[in-house]
Amino acid sequence: MNVKPRQRQILTNMSFFFTISYCLLFYVMPCSGSPSTNQDFPLYPAITKNVQFWEKIYAVYSLKQAVIHDSEDLSKIYQVVALVDLEAPLAQQQNAAIQKQACEKYRFILTKLADQPPSSAEEQRVAALFPGKTARQEMAQAASRVRSQSGQKERFLTGVINSEAYLPEIKSILRSYGLPEELAHLPHVESSFNLKAYSRLGAAGIWQFTRETGKQYLAIDYAVDERLDPIAATHAAAKYLAKSFNTLNNWPLAITSYNYGLGGMMRAVDEEGSYEKIFTNYNKGYFKFASRNFYSEFLAARNVANYLEKNHHSGVAREAKYRYLKLQGFAGMQEISQHLSLPIQVIADLNPALLPPVISGEKFIPKGYSLRLPAGGKASQPVASLPTSAFKNDQKSSFIHQVKKGDTAMSIARLHQISVKNLIQANNLDQYATIRLGQNLRIPGKTGAAIENVGKTKNLTISSL
Repeated sequence: MNVKPRQRQILTNMSFFFTISYCLLFYVMPCSGSPSTNQDFPLYPAITKNVQFWEKIYAVYSLKQAVIHDSEDLSKIYQVVALVDLEAPLAQQQNAAIQKQACEKYRFILTKLADQPPSSAEEQRVAALFPGKTARQEMAQAASRVRSQSGQKERFLTGVINSEAYLPEIKSILRSYGLPEELAHLPHVESSFNLKAYSRLGAAGIWQFTRETGKQYLAIDYAVDERLDPIAATHAAAKYLAKSFNTLNNWPLAITSYNYGLGGMMRAVDEEGSYEKIFTNYNKGYFKFASRNFYSEFLAARNVANYLEKNHHSGVAREAKYRYLKLQGFAGMQEISQHLSLPIQVIADLNPALLPPVISGEKFIPKGYSLRLPAGGKASQPVASLPTSAFKNDQKSSFIHQVKKGDTAMSIARLHQISVKNLIQANNLDQYATIRLGQNLRIPGKTGAAIENVGKTKNLTISSL
């Protein structure tokens, strides 16, 4: 994990964090076993074991551990295996192999125990997890449900530290929409409060909006991706969650819809009725392990985060103080940096929605963008104090290559001396870099009115691409 010095100091003090972890094990678990008094976020008996499992994942098990468990009964833990440090060479491949081998081991044991009595101490231990007259049948079924889950405690602690700078404003935004402020802990489940988080499916930011859903609420283009801005994305998440709650009239269902989709949850409600029945019985479409456990993960994340926020103060970042400057025109990052006497990197860190083309100067900061700046100093000057010369009427034009017959992503990248990866990212291509005849591709790192292979194409607006 790449962590800042303050975070590294906390994470390397493992003896202190182990103390917190085991305190959490006893501090949080009794809450999980007792009836919830929170009417918004009830703890149903059916999900108690699941909440306890995720509390341990977030608070006890480390990134160097994987829990081998039953995917339906999360209280059945077969083994906790040691993993390779994530910073080690080829760690991802090695850890995948370790977890695969452990899962196969217990699938074999469970399949064997379904046909014959245990013949070793390990088999006796596994068999003891299945008491009752139907034990053999249950073990045969459980053989197909063996799953591995890596621990998250270091990542979760880092997320709590990262959240401190924005949490008060996030809670304030949620309240302004009439939503429970406890929803501010949902990004712990989605992204561990990693502002630059990207999923393999293309979801981005702390609230993990996909590009398709994000465009319904946020600005997403070559210059700006507001999914990466924690404040803008919180407004979007609040709108989505408010819509879901108004439709489903139940927070466990609305929270689950954040993972499964509103339409999917409406179909599940039509078929099963209550959240508990959906959790217990529903198994259609993409409603699998992740969706079934999403609300349980939220409750666990809320519990662990609340404990760490109250009891782990040393080195935790405090709420950031900043103000906004709404730009009256397009503006270059270099000019803004010089006028406000702020390093470009400081501005970039405070405005994660500004994408690399803006930071490098390939594109202007868009007109109307509310620039987040630290409070005090020259940054506190009103926008009107910025010189007129700092603003432009139009965005910088992009350099466009129009795909012709015989072009491939690799040949285009080679022609313009860029990497295929950069071409994919700049044009939001799929993982196979699929392109089509006549498609206009933006060439990152280049600006100007030049258009390659356009032929007879006329009136092509390229400043907005």
